[in-house]
Amino acid sequence: MGSFFITMREGFEAALIIGLILAYLQKTGNLREHAREVWMGVSLGIAFSAVIGAVLFATVGEVEGTAEALYEGFGMLLAAGVVTWMVFWMRRQAATIGSHLREQVSESLRFGGGAALVFVAFVGVAREGVETALFLFASTEESTPVVAVTAASLGLAAAVALGIAFYRGALRLDLRKFFTVTGVLVILFAAWLVFNGLHELGEAGGGEVLEAIGPVAAVLYGVGLTWIYLRGLRRAEAPPAPRAAEATAQP
Repeated sequence: MGSFFITMREGFEAALIIGLILAYLQKTGNLREHAREVWMGVSLGIAFSAVIGAVLFATVGEVEGTAEALYEGFGMLLAAGVVTWMVFWMRRQAATIGSHLREQVSESLRFGGGAALVFVAFVGVAREGVETALFLFASTEESTPVVAVTAASLGLAAAVALGIAFYRGALRLDLRKFFTVTGVLVILFAAWLVFNGLHELGEAGGGEVLEAIGPVAAVLYGVGLTWIYLRGLRRAEAPPAPRAAEATAQP
């Protein structure tokens, strides 16, 4: 289930980024000329993410015993930190990501498109892809590879379908609610990774202490960061407070 939600959310984020790029190119009359460069960047981003994922899975197969437990434990903790950071990063960027992308694309077009436009699309896809690969690497240690790959494939298919429908205007989706719900789910899955990561490190020689504090650390991580995340969203949505002079001014 975690693999499904992660790939759906991250895939949809990447789809939105590419959709914004394509929409801006269409609006400026440059889509026909530069669409190929965008899709080249998308392809490179997917390939780069696949290579990172393959390296992670291939490397873990080369270690055994205590080294394997350490590798998996630290990998889970790293994955938890990265996916949580990306949730908060996306929350901060939500209000300006559209204008920022338009500026990047406009700057790329000013220099003729080419490699600059490929790079913009590549970064948008690779960032989400590497994060997904890291999470899948960590999550498959606690489930079978078949289940994880199947769930991830279904999540990716759902993300592509949502992205296409949203781009074509056939889907009226409240993006704020979508990313709020999926953001909370990602944080909870990250807390689950913290629990399993500490458990692996305990088995690797960290002693029973790490295994004992795992559940407590996971609960504190999940509950605490969910509260901070939702509180930050409420603050961002709240109207600015009136200045003192305006509040006390008489008509």
